[in-house]
This record gives sequence, structure tokens and C-alpha cells, in this order.
Amino acid sequence: MKLVLGSGSPRRRELLAQLGLVPSDIRPPDIDETPRKAELPRPYCVRLAREKADAIPCADDEIVLTADTTVALGRRILGKPVDEHEAETFLTLLSGRRHKVITAVALRRGARVWERDVVTDVRMKRLSVPEMRAYVASGDWRGKAGGYGIQGPAGAFIPWIGGSFTAVVGLPLAETAGLLQAAGFPLYPAP
Repeated sequence: MKLVLGSGSPRRRELLAQLGLVPSDIRPPDIDETPRKAELPRPYCVRLAREKADAIPCADDEIVLTADTTVALGRRILGKPVDEHEAETFLTLLSGRRHKVITAVALRRGARVWERDVVTDVRMKRLSVPEMRAYVASGDWRGKAGGYGIQGPAGAFIPWIGGSFTAVVGLPLAETAGLLQAAGFPLYPAP
């Protein structure tokens, strides 16, 4: 059985490697990630993971793994900033506050889909203007929900999380391993 990663995220590849997995293929899906009117963060994230899984063609001997991560400040969805101004706006909103990071995972084998979503509470310290500007200038925020990556320099901004660190990075390993096993993927082959 072959594992297809439906994501171009290098972080997700690194996280899969922690499970000893190297995808047979990487097929980033091309879907519209625009939130629907009045869509809440958690259902939005779950919908995107499922739509990504459905959008990727796969053979009978393939399992497709997709995920979506979003940052939620109350009912507001903070996706990937489009530019430095939006990155700074997101960091200003998150500074000194708690927020939620939601990662939904979908696994498809044939017509069957297994899904899980993980919600992690995150507290960001109050950021000074120089800290914020230096981080934005670093470019580390690019391609990251909420405008920051906990696994990089912005980890210094996060004094506390309640939940899954790997989910905040982009793929909850415990839940992903469980989904793979449920789908019959040989995660821990016999020696």
C-alpha cells in the first residue's frame, strides 16, 4: 500500500518522517480555500481537509492523507497572510492573547474517508513592536496560518499551549497514526 501526501507543506513531510514514513508521492490539491459566509473556524478546517482528500485522484493501492490548519481568534479565521501588512495585523491581533489552532486530517482509501480534528489552545505573549517587525521581516510567517510558525523563531512568542504541539505545526501525529492504522496502513510493520 502506498501513502500519498496531499500537501506541499515541508512541515507535514517532516512530521510524517517522525513516524518513519516517506510518502510515495506528493500531490498538493488545487481547491478554493475561501471561507464560506459565516463559516466557523472548526467546520471550515474540517471541510477543507475533506475537500482536499476528495480532490486528489488515487489508485486502489493508495491512501491519500490531507490536512488543514487554521488559527481561530474567537469566531474569526486567520489563514495564511497574503503580505507583510496582513502578517503584522495577525500578530497584533494575537499578541498577548489566547487563540485556538485547529488542524483537521482526512485520510481517503477508495471511497472511504477517515477524519479527525484537533483543537489546541495557544497563548502568545505580548509582542513588542521591534519583536513583531523583526519577525515579519524574517519572512518566517509566509505560508503559515495565523502568520506564525511555532516550530521556528516564533516559538519564542508562545509560553504555553494546551493540546498537541504537532497539530499546531500542521499534523497531529497521534491522531494521524490512529487514522492510518484504522485505514489498514502498515504503520508498524512486523520486523
